[in-house]
Amino acid sequence: MNSTIKENKETIRPVFPFTAIVGQEEMKLALILNVIDPKIGGVMIMGDRGTGKSTTIRAIADLLPKIEVVKDDLFNSHPSNVDLMSDENKKALQDGTNLTTSYMNVPMIDLPLGATEDRVCGTIDIEKALTEGIKTFEPGLLAKANRGILYVDEVNLLDDHLVDILLDSAASGWNTVEREGISVRHPARFVLVGSGNPEEGELRPQLLDRFGMHAEIRTVKDPELRVQIVEQRTNFDQNPKQCIEDCKKNQSDLKQKIKEAQLLLSNITIDYDLRIKISQVCGELDVDGLRGDIVTNRAAKAYAAFNGEQTVKSSDISKVITLCLRHRLRKDPLETMNSGEKVKKVFNRIFEEEEI
Repeated sequence: MNSTIKENKETIRPVFPFTAIVGQEEMKLALILNVIDPKIGGVMIMGDRGTGKSTTIRAIADLLPKIEVVKDDLFNSHPSNVDLMSDENKKALQDGTNLTTSYMNVPMIDLPLGATEDRVCGTIDIEKALTEGIKTFEPGLLAKANRGILYVDEVNLLDDHLVDILLDSAASGWNTVEREGISVRHPARFVLVGSGNPEEGELRPQLLDRFGMHAEIRTVKDPELRVQIVEQRTNFDQNPKQCIEDCKKNQSDLKQKIKEAQLLLSNITIDYDLRIKISQVCGELDVDGLRGDIVTNRAAKAYAAFNGEQTVKSSDISKVITLCLRHRLRKDPLETMNSGEKVKKVFNRIFEEEEI
């Protein structure tokens, strides 16, 4: 009985409402767009200590609608989409077996700094495979994060090879574990969210480039806004139920808006002229590779869907292009302008004949 009470308490642990978070609009927008289209490739949030990075990331997961999964599946497999389904379930579906389904909250997985590769990717029980001929896979954090959010706090302090594994899985949507000639593959499509403080070290440029978006968070300077943030947090700490109740309508409206945007996304179009201009901005900023072009196009479509539009306008691109490109610029020690301002300046010049 005690264990049941403890479990229930853990299940209903209050989460600070996303819509109650004051300021930090850039970070909130980046998270919402990644939830609408996970193919954007995640978001890296760099900023000062105590600016609400972790609070905001945990709050977005609580905002998402429940997902349908194959019951008792280790990988949160989708019941019909083969790209989000384990090989076993795919085979069962092809054989005409009816898969039992259930609904669950979108998984929000925290990756601890000291995690090993086996804990992240999962392990194969070699002894059982050799003695009994049974391929037993112990799922890791990537399996649990499938169709959800994987959050890495202080990502700039994580081992580079682990960051590589996370980014590879996030990009391909699959995780493969190879041990002693035995191979196991499972879906691992998730929104990768990393956060860190730039004072504690930078991420290597080639790893930073793999994140779809990069949000920069600064401490709020306006005294009135600071007081509002402190009051909001104090109210939540004193009476979380009341705070959640007060935000219920706003939370419900935003949840519905995200759901509608996800359905609308595949119908959004972006004119050839605008696509040319996006690539022109990337070319002029000397962005390596084509990730910048791809991510900006995807993010602009997601932003248009979020606003209920059918076509992308230059104002939509204006809202997302800095998030998509600022971390892809080559660092120049003599440059006085920060990368975000540089992106904006080039964007304004190239799009100047458009209505921004």
